[in-house]
Amino acid sequence: DLSHIRPKGSPVKNSALTSTGIVPFMERYSNSTREVAQDGRRGALMLSVSINHPDSESFIDAKMTEGKVTGANVSVKIDDAFMQAVVEDKSYVQSYPVYSKNPKNVKEINARQLWNKIVHNAWKSAEPGILFWDTIIRESVPDCYADLGYRTVSTNPCGEIPLCPYDSCRLLAINLYSYVLDPFTDKARFDFELFKTHVAIAQRIMDDIIDLELEKIDTILDKIDADPEDEEIKGVEIRLWQKIRRKAKEGRRTGVGITAEGDMLAALGYRYGSEEATDFAVKIQKTLAVEAYRSSVHLAKDRGSFKIFDAKREENNPYILRLKEADPEMYEEMLRYGRRNIACLTIAPTGTTSLMTQTTSGIEPVFMPVYKRRRKVNPGDQNVRVDFVDESGDSYEEFIVFHHKFAEWMKVKGFDINKHYSDEEIDQLVAKSPYYKATSNDIDWVAKVRMQGMIQKWVDHSISVTVNLPSDVTEELVGQLYIEAWKSGCKGCTVYRDGSRAGVLISAKEKKGPEQFSMPSKRPMELDAEVVRFQNNKEKWIAFVGLYQGRPYEIFTGIADDEEGIMLPKSVVSGKIVKHYDEEGNSRYDFQFSNKRGFKTTVEGLSYKFNKEYWNYAKLISGVLRYGMPIHQIIGLIGTMEFDSENINTWKNGVERALKKYVPDGTEAAGEVCENCGSPVVYQEGCLICKTCGTSKCG
Repeated sequence: DLSHIRPKGSPVKNSALTSTGIVPFMERYSNSTREVAQDGRRGALMLSVSINHPDSESFIDAKMTEGKVTGANVSVKIDDAFMQAVVEDKSYVQSYPVYSKNPKNVKEINARQLWNKIVHNAWKSAEPGILFWDTIIRESVPDCYADLGYRTVSTNPCGEIPLCPYDSCRLLAINLYSYVLDPFTDKARFDFELFKTHVAIAQRIMDDIIDLELEKIDTILDKIDADPEDEEIKGVEIRLWQKIRRKAKEGRRTGVGITAEGDMLAALGYRYGSEEATDFAVKIQKTLAVEAYRSSVHLAKDRGSFKIFDAKREENNPYILRLKEADPEMYEEMLRYGRRNIACLTIAPTGTTSLMTQTTSGIEPVFMPVYKRRRKVNPGDQNVRVDFVDESGDSYEEFIVFHHKFAEWMKVKGFDINKHYSDEEIDQLVAKSPYYKATSNDIDWVAKVRMQGMIQKWVDHSISVTVNLPSDVTEELVGQLYIEAWKSGCKGCTVYRDGSRAGVLISAKEKKGPEQFSMPSKRPMELDAEVVRFQNNKEKWIAFVGLYQGRPYEIFTGIADDEEGIMLPKSVVSGKIVKHYDEEGNSRYDFQFSNKRGFKTTVEGLSYKFNKEYWNYAKLISGVLRYGMPIHQIIGLIGTMEFDSENINTWKNGVERALKKYVPDGTEAAGEVCENCGSPVVYQEGCLICKTCGTSKCG
């Protein structure tokens, strides 16, 4: 959370004289996450700021500039006073320190104007997300212990667990579909008794996981202690892990949740988003809440309560009061024995988990019950059906892919899942099923937000959910959804308008069509650049990618730290490539970056730093880049290049890897199919993802 950083222009006692504000820190933390994500690792980061901060507008706009803060999600912490000012079209006073009684900076703003900017940016680029901070703090059980170090400051990257400093996000999901007996029949029912039993076990498993986490932290501390560095160097890391360990042991926070809500409701005959479906979903979550807390109380009997448990602190917490009303006996036991875990529940996105369970994810509805995939075929072979021919003349046979639980419904109803159905027959099938008008694009989005708010009352942490919207929805609808989320008691809300990210993140200027973008006829003397590091055959490689309006314009790449030596700190992920001419008119390309002290540092002669043969091919590829050929097509072209030298082939693979990160998400990879199911694959964050079965491949 960046709310503690001084606003731009604030006086500081150093040579800079004034503060640069929040945005440079956003970029620094974002770049740190991208550094973590080098060499195939994954990095995730949530940045947040209070709406009460005078720089919150700059924070809200930071990601609207293409290429900025690409290593983090951003969310705004909005209070009730701001929302009330929006509804009533009144002014709102920002201050620094935020909410201070004696602020150093005060700024009065038009609340609705800033609100409209939040809504516009979310409509255009799916960010920022919104965190209704007063609701989060008011409902938070750990915040009853705020003065003991459990004051919530931000959320984990997906938003399902609001956290205090140094605490961990621990998740477990229960598959709701597995408790439906006789699914998709008139006898379908939910096995509440088995569900209650498993919730108790799940809470116990999560408590065991905390002990395993403590063991791993001890192993890390032992390793640091055995390192040869002196205590002064090791001290920072040791103190960090000790703080993480203390929070884990003292609070024992868990995150028991659910998945397959959409499939469970369909299997029971409920249409997602209907009043009956919402009421049943709330009943499920209420049962989960009571049983998880009951299990935590029983664990306290056996193992002791979390160290700082104090029933007096919690007695007026709204969430605890709801539990008291729902099960007075369990509450009385909690007063007597305490509770093992400071907080117990959440609902996470469960994307990968849902692929394993072959169900809908989290509390989301089904995305599509039926879709198609293609398999490349030889039209001359026997028993081959050609359904589609692409622009290259390649032939494909189309297969219908059914959502797993939709296929179960078909089996129950006697439909042949192996039959080749026409589009009209598919539409008729869906119309007969409980998934009809229950997909993410079909449901009443306002009703979905209300459902989230009702379920939230029985989740002590938060719910990660995205309202998926078609591309033609208005900004007014997005604003309506956000206000409804606040009124319904949601702790946060995120919207995604279909195709919204592709539009704003390609260029800072709005694109009207593919012809608007063009490369300059002459190379600018200076280009922004990004540094990409990767490994090829256990060798460390580095690439410098020059960018024009955010699009790759040229590339220099080769083995890092070879005999010629590129002395570049690993913290450097961006800079500029500058073209220089000597007295004789010969050109050279230098890489410039600012070091941690703010001094400009130059790596001279990029074109001479790598193997000469690499440079010749790099010039060829850079030439293609400069003429504006789509990146995914360039990658395909590079892939077809054949060389006799193993080193050059390794270099070729490195260039492909460096360029993949610039392919717009959702672009279909020409000539590539899923190794698992044969469907086309698309680029997502530089990796190839199968949208049919979820298989991914990076590198």
